[in-house]
Amino acid sequence: MTRIAISPGAFSADASMPQQWTGFYWAIMVAMWWVMMIAMMAPSAAPMILLYARVTRYEQKSGRLAEGVVPTAAFAAGYLIAWLAFSVLATVLQFSLERAGLVHSMLMWSLNSWLSAGMLFAAGLYQITPYKQTCLRHCRSPAHFLSSHWRPGHLGAIRMGSEHGAYCVGCCWALMSLLFVGGIMNLLWIAGLAVLVLVEKVAPRGELVARAAGLTCIAAALSIAGRAVGIA
Repeated sequence: MTRIAISPGAFSADASMPQQWTGFYWAIMVAMWWVMMIAMMAPSAAPMILLYARVTRYEQKSGRLAEGVVPTAAFAAGYLIAWLAFSVLATVLQFSLERAGLVHSMLMWSLNSWLSAGMLFAAGLYQITPYKQTCLRHCRSPAHFLSSHWRPGHLGAIRMGSEHGAYCVGCCWALMSLLFVGGIMNLLWIAGLAVLVLVEKVAPRGELVARAAGLTCIAAALSIAGRAVGIA
């Protein structure tokens, strides 16, 4: 984490020279974010998707639903659509930060202490808000979500998946923004955030883990800001 306080001048020219954002490069960046989100969210989304498949099969066997192919893929597609929307917004933010010289153009980690402190503080504050806790409760209670949002058919599955995905984005977007702090290419940072998301959603008292992570982020933000003031 100490590298985030290093000034842009300490890097090679690549750090301060933004990439050429052609249409193809935009598509590659959106795809990169989407694949990364799928990889990070898959472990915590799997229980919801598997439960949906199990409930659908049970309803079909009991005669309450027509026999046919279980639309699990449609449910998962709706979930992925929500994260695709997030990926587009994340790419726009990446473009803006890169153009402002605030993130490394290749490694994509923060080059500015105040940006790092601000993102950590915002993420930490969001972690302890009621909205975060509401979204987290939906993610932690797949059975309740299915009972209150159930819609039959493939279109219903897509809608349910997108609604659950929206709650998941609402739960995790602030933590995902921290990829700009530790680096989008930093595999350890990515793995750490993915584990935190998983623990929040499936571990006992995950809501307390979320709040503890928020307080930790706030403390880290204040520490970075304090060092920045001291350097100044």
